[in-house]
Amino acid sequence: MFTIGDFARHGRVSVRMLRHYDATGLLRPAHVDPASGYRHYTAAQLARLNRIIALKDLGFTLQQVRDIVDDKVGPEELRGMLRLRRAELESAMAAAAARLVQVEARLRAIESEGHMPTNDVVIKSVPAVRVAELAATAASFEPADIGPVIGPLYDELFRRLDAAGITPTGPGIAYYEDAAEGGGRISVHAAVQVSAPLQDGTPVQDGTPVQDGTFRILDLPSLDQAATIVHRGSMDTVLPTAQSLARWIDANAYESTGYPREINLECPDNRDDWVTELQTPVTRL
Repeated sequence: MFTIGDFARHGRVSVRMLRHYDATGLLRPAHVDPASGYRHYTAAQLARLNRIIALKDLGFTLQQVRDIVDDKVGPEELRGMLRLRRAELESAMAAAAARLVQVEARLRAIESEGHMPTNDVVIKSVPAVRVAELAATAASFEPADIGPVIGPLYDELFRRLDAAGITPTGPGIAYYEDAAEGGGRISVHAAVQVSAPLQDGTPVQDGTPVQDGTFRILDLPSLDQAATIVHRGSMDTVLPTAQSLARWIDANAYESTGYPREINLECPDNRDDWVTELQTPVTRL
C-alpha cells in the first residue's frame, strides 16, 4: 500500500486534492490507520484516480464525475455527455482562436499608428449595381460581432440563389447601416451582383415575384465619391487596413458619410488569400 504522499506522487496530484476527494467521498483511502489517522491507498486505486482527473479536466462537475466513476451513468449516456463536452470545447477553442486573431489585428493597428497606408488609396465614383441580398442584425460593428453574422448570411444567400436558378454575375458586396432599433446595432447586408430583373419595384425570378423571406433583388445606389483601398487577407484582420483608410481620409480633408462597402474581389478557399476592396463614401470638407 502507498502512503498518501506516495500515492499523490504516483498519481501526479497534490495531497490536498486527495484529502478533498476523501472528504467528498469521491476517492476514499483503502485503509485509514485508526491510531494515527494516516491514509493508505492501493495501486489499483490509481485507475479510479486517473478517471477522476480525466473527467475533471473535461469540465465535468464533481457530482457528474462521481456518477460516472460509480457506474451510475450508462455507456450511451456517457457517450452523449462526452460528445456534448467535445462540442463545447471545440466551440471554446474556435472562439479563443477568433479572439486571438482580433488581438493580433489590434496590435497591427497600434503598430501602424502615425503611418500613412502603404496601399494606394483611390478616390473614385462607384456606379449603381443590381444585387441579390439577405440581411440580418449584428450587435455592433466590431469584427467579432460582424463575422458570425455575415458568413452564414452569404452561405444561405448562395444556397437560395442556386435553388432559384440565379447565377451571380459579379462579386459579393457587403454593406452596413445603422439598425432601426438603434443601440449601436448594425444592419448587415450580404449581397452579390446579379442580372435578375425588377418588375414595378418587385423582385422577380423567371417572371414570378420573389416571396417574402427568401431574398431581395435591388439596385444598390451609386456613390458619387468613395475613398477606396485594397485589403489582402481574411476579413478578420481588416482592422489595420480600415484604420489606415480612415487616417488617409482625415489627412486629405475628406469626411466619411457612411459605413464602408466591402467588395469581394477574390475569395479562394484559403481566407488568408482573400482580396477585398473597401469603399468608404466621402465628401470634401
